[in-house]
Amino acid sequence: MQEPRKQSLLARLPVVHQLRQSVGLQRGMLIAGLIITAVYVISAVFAQWIAPYGFAQLRNASGPFGSQQPPSPSHIWGTTVGGYDVFSRVIWGAQTALEVMVVAIILSIFIGVFLGLMSGYLGGWLDRILVVIADAIYAFPSLLLAIVMSIVISGGQSSLWGGIFAAAISITVVYIPQYFRVIRSEAVRIKNEAFVESAMVIGASTPRIMFRHVLRNSTRTLPLIFTLNASEAVLTLAGLGFLGFGIEPTAAAEWGYDLNKSLSDVTSGIWWTAIFPGLAIVLSVLGVTLVGESLNDLADPRLRGRRAVAAAPVAAASDSEPVDVAPVAAKSGDSQ
Repeated sequence: MQEPRKQSLLARLPVVHQLRQSVGLQRGMLIAGLIITAVYVISAVFAQWIAPYGFAQLRNASGPFGSQQPPSPSHIWGTTVGGYDVFSRVIWGAQTALEVMVVAIILSIFIGVFLGLMSGYLGGWLDRILVVIADAIYAFPSLLLAIVMSIVISGGQSSLWGGIFAAAISITVVYIPQYFRVIRSEAVRIKNEAFVESAMVIGASTPRIMFRHVLRNSTRTLPLIFTLNASEAVLTLAGLGFLGFGIEPTAAAEWGYDLNKSLSDVTSGIWWTAIFPGLAIVLSVLGVTLVGESLNDLADPRLRGRRAVAAAPVAAASDSEPVDVAPVAAKSGDSQ
């Protein structure tokens, strides 16, 4: 019997593994999402080299940029009503969105996972209290809760890093209940498994069982939630900036703020100040959402089963050897 080939380390990486599993339209969606997300991340990381001007720059050696200038060789996407270069603001806005998204998701994961693990494994009165609090937070509209937290944390006015952390913490409060629910349900299921009971019998401590056995088997769905919440974080940040509760415009570029300031331009036929920040929001959310939804579908064993059944006849037909029917017919004729 031939032993199965062991996959390389590259083939076992999370996204690469799912990409090899995907087929047809699902693979196209995943590839499109990865390309859009890669462009977004590259633009954010290398913003200072890609953007021709600073996010708050109003003039260069030739003089002031001018207000609401149409696209030209010096300003390929035109200028805003405040005299800022639109292309530079969009690129710097990608960096701001990525920073807020990363900080918010990391804080949400750590706090939500810890509380969910404690609640699901220990149970009792602690579990009841945490479940009630999480359900109460989850019942609030996410954007409204983020606005309230932004006002409480920074009063709606903040510096660069102060605004980033204020927006990130505002988004963190919204997403903690989601991670809490997932980890709690997994911890409640896993704590009754045989390997956990065996660890308790041999005298393992409660923290060791929680973090070494229960936690390691409870985090399989976290990458899926991470990708879906990342797109929601971009939308929440844009909503805060659009309503005036985001980061100060002189401290960092923010797509929601730029979109708000371009509302009056649209009625005047000045389209470039609104369409590019809006497209940046739509495309960044679309890319991350396509990746998250594709990974979510690939994690469903029922969908994998359907693909396997559909591919089985094709594989069987290609692998089977041609059979010579002439000798068979001859033998049947002789037996008669």
